[in-house]
Order: sequence, then structure tokens, then C-alpha cells
Amino acid sequence: MEKEKNTSRANQTRSKSERPKVWVPPSSLDAPPAPDGFRYRWIRAESVGFQDTKNITGRLREGYELVRAEEVENAADYPVLDEGKYKGVIGVGGLLLAKVPNEIAKQRQDYMTRRHEDRSDAVENDLMKEQDQRMPINVERQSRVSFGGTKKSYKISRDNNQFPTID
Repeated sequence: MEKEKNTSRANQTRSKSERPKVWVPPSSLDAPPAPDGFRYRWIRAESVGFQDTKNITGRLREGYELVRAEEVENAADYPVLDEGKYKGVIGVGGLLLAKVPNEIAKQRQDYMTRRHEDRSDAVENDLMKEQDQRMPINVERQSRVSFGGTKKSYKISRDNNQFPTID
């Protein structure tokens, strides 16, 4: 009679580090990983059947470059335009894949943030101009967070061109 080798249950089950796969709906805007130093963005080439040349030329002037299928590994996994002005570029549904250097993307983000803050300050200052002593305007902004448990409130205030603080 031959002795059977006893193996532990841990060896019979699948790897402990393997997680069960979760289904996610497919996205038509999946993009390949961007090369080092770049970010990928989808930019609008057409809307409702009309070419949006103003958007494309504006983005190209900002430093974006269209991504061609030859530049990407596994190009067959991504939709490539077969005809027209943008033949050979990765694109889907009126959108084209473009890359932009990280430095330019960061500078653009900083510019847009400053622009938004300037506009918010202008609206606030314009409102304060209309204020009357008899009826002062209070520009205190508050938001409350309640998610079960206790109620907490946060007050955001600006002090003379300083950054917003949370009290």
C-alpha cells in the first residue's frame, strides 16, 4: 500500500494575493498609457457633425500634439481614424487623442486657477460696491456636512487677499 502525500488546504486553494475580478462597463474613451513627461487628453474635433477647427487649432497652439497610431504600442486595441483630415490618429466619436507635456499642462492649470480666483474676487468686490450702510451684505460662505452622527459645520473665510481658511 502506497502512502498518500498529505498536502495542506492552503496549497490547494488559489493564490491568496489574487483578487476576484470585478466587471466594469467598457469605456469608449480608454486611452493607452502616456509616455513619460506627457499627459493624454481627448480633444473635440467635431460636434453634431460639424468640424470644430477652432478648438483643434487652439489646442495645437497651446502645445498639444495629436497621437498617431504608430506612436502607441498595441495600436490595434484603440480606434484609429481611417479616412479624412486626421487619418491615422487615434480618435472616437468626434474626439481625437492628443498629448501635452506635463510642464505645459501644469502651467495651464495654474493659469486657469488664477483666472477663476480673479473672477470670483471681481464678483465679490462688485457686490460689495453695491452695499449700503443700512443694509450690509454678508459674504460669509458656509457648507454643512452631515452624514449620520454629529453635525459639523465648516466656515470658509478670506482675509484681505489671503488664501481661504477653514474655521
